[in-house]
Amino acid sequence: MTAYRLIIAGGGLAGGLAALALARTRPEIPLLVVEAGSSFGGNHLWSFFDDDIDAGSRDLVEDLVVHRWPNHEVRFPSRRKSLDTGYNSVTSDRLDRLLKTVLPASAYRLNAGIADIGPHGITLNTGERINADGVIDARGFESVDGLDLGWQKFLGREYRFSVPHGLAAPIIMDATVDQSEGYRFVYCLPFSPTEMLVEDTYYSEDSRLDDLILGDRIEDYIAQKGWAGAQMIREERGVLPIAMGGSVASLWQNATVARLGLRGGFFHPTTGYSLPDALANARLLAAQPDMSSAALLSLFRTMAERRWRERSFYRLLNRMLLRAAEPAKRYLVLEHFYRLDADLVGRFYAARSTLSDKARILSGRPPVPLLRAAASVFFRGPSA
Repeated sequence: MTAYRLIIAGGGLAGGLAALALARTRPEIPLLVVEAGSSFGGNHLWSFFDDDIDAGSRDLVEDLVVHRWPNHEVRFPSRRKSLDTGYNSVTSDRLDRLLKTVLPASAYRLNAGIADIGPHGITLNTGERINADGVIDARGFESVDGLDLGWQKFLGREYRFSVPHGLAAPIIMDATVDQSEGYRFVYCLPFSPTEMLVEDTYYSEDSRLDDLILGDRIEDYIAQKGWAGAQMIREERGVLPIAMGGSVASLWQNATVARLGLRGGFFHPTTGYSLPDALANARLLAAQPDMSSAALLSLFRTMAERRWRERSFYRLLNRMLLRAAEPAKRYLVLEHFYRLDADLVGRFYAARSTLSDKARILSGRPPVPLLRAAASVFFRGPSA
């Protein structure tokens, strides 16, 4: 049996960035990343705004960015707005290639399912035992009863068109599409004059994803735009948690090791974005002198609970969106939000809204029934 100082269980975004930070700044630490899939990161694209990432994290993510745009826009039935904030995308393919470059072959195991995980090591599905001083669980989201959740569900397809599509900047939200079932938008990322990701996204109170319906919606959207000769070259899907209430402590109740990523509650409550938290946690991990399971469990549990407290405002807004607004009018909440200036919008997506920002977001007549809005403020779901 080979002993390691640290094992990271899960080679997705959170586990991969943690491993990357350690490889670059603490190469002396005997590290093992264990991933059940055949590659790091799965089949995903992650994006972030320039304002989401502080200067200290930029160097860690820079090599992972495959596309960057200097601006982006949003579209609603009664509002269309362009924002001069940069937008960046990271792909799982790039994460996979980079990790395989910076990690020695002895520092990772792919196609290795984990049967058991504990503070002193892991046991693989094959029965092999691997010991370590510290273990981190970054295997993805695991829903629990103690959280009150909605869901952001999406199907994305990357296309190559026979003629230029004419879109120069990303459309982060095109909510001019049908809204009868709740808040829905189409997300477009133009990778080249003839290549683009088109993603159908909607917010819902259940986690079921119907690929056929979303696929038909994407094809209809492309036809309406007149984008000719669409050849699909890649497809991805996802269901992200949207936090409305409860306690993040429920995610950690039976934890014996530290948790990263969605599994530890490290995501923006409204957008579901997890890359900024994953970067911050990767840097925090690399700075720790004590890599024991007990020390890391205490560190990251405390961080998860702190961020949960700090982000209560976003959970309130989620309740207004999913509980106070009628499904067909939920888009009005976001349309109303985008009346505000770009700096405030940037701080919102970075989960750094000031008290003044929060007051401005809630100012004016709410685009939802007043009584239902008031009820959503006070109903927070299960509590710790």
